[in-house]
Amino acid sequence: MSILSRLFVICMLLTGLISYPVAAQLTHDSLLIEGHYRVFHFNQPSASLNKPSLVFVLHGSGGDGQGMMKATGKMEQQAKQVNTLVVYPDGYKHYWNECRKSSPAQANQEDVNEQAFFQGMIQYFHQRYAVNTDHVFVVGTSGGGHMAYKLALTMPLAFRAVTAIIANLPDSTNMDCVPTGKPVPIMIINGTQDPINPYQGGRVVLGKNMDMGVVLSTDRTLAYWAGLAHYQGKPTMEKLPDVDPQDGKTIERYTYRAAGKPDIILLKVIGGKHDYPNDVDVHVEALTFFMHQIHR
Repeated sequence: MSILSRLFVICMLLTGLISYPVAAQLTHDSLLIEGHYRVFHFNQPSASLNKPSLVFVLHGSGGDGQGMMKATGKMEQQAKQVNTLVVYPDGYKHYWNECRKSSPAQANQEDVNEQAFFQGMIQYFHQRYAVNTDHVFVVGTSGGGHMAYKLALTMPLAFRAVTAIIANLPDSTNMDCVPTGKPVPIMIINGTQDPINPYQGGRVVLGKNMDMGVVLSTDRTLAYWAGLAHYQGKPTMEKLPDVDPQDGKTIERYTYRAAGKPDIILLKVIGGKHDYPNDVDVHVEALTFFMHQIHR
């Protein structure tokens, strides 16, 4: 580039005639909940959001909120287009105090108040960004899926819909929550070959000294939520396109849907393990599911 060309570019930059896209500002904040500072992360929303919906994305056991951001790029882009703010909370010492009684995690042993944390975050984002508190959603993976179940079981009126990924409900011997018994729209995404969250139910072991106890099968987990909504019979089934034939996975969508009742959906990932399928972006699927609940 010649000296004259460089001077021209510098002048254009200084006068604002050349612009480059600016990345969203990553923001970190915390709330003091019963003596513990609980942290959450989010991309600073643009001024164009008007009474946005709020989506919490929950990490798995041992993870953190910022780590989850690596999996949600497409979801973040689409969220802006549908007036939605996405937030990534941190568990307590990398774990959630979810409903598995057997969990040896500090969050469970200390019985940290997760409901107060989420209530506090909802209030925080309502006060600062005027989020619509009737449009609050949660999607979680693995341990985050178990936390999503807890919110659906114990705070159903606070969440418009929930998505749980690679997670089954704990069985009755391992249930440490008192469910309200109120139905909530829910989507479950589970793999049939998952060695950690067994599709047919059984014991969940994350590693040495991390026995999380017994969970129900996916079919019984689905039946629980369908039963709360008073569905009878079998759900409708749809095979999704096999976008990536090389990954050894296909997906079947099972749907309970009726006027006046919450949607209850299962994405059965045939051949899926403790991971995400390639045929769909699970977080985009969750966002689409959430937006559908708004417009029902």
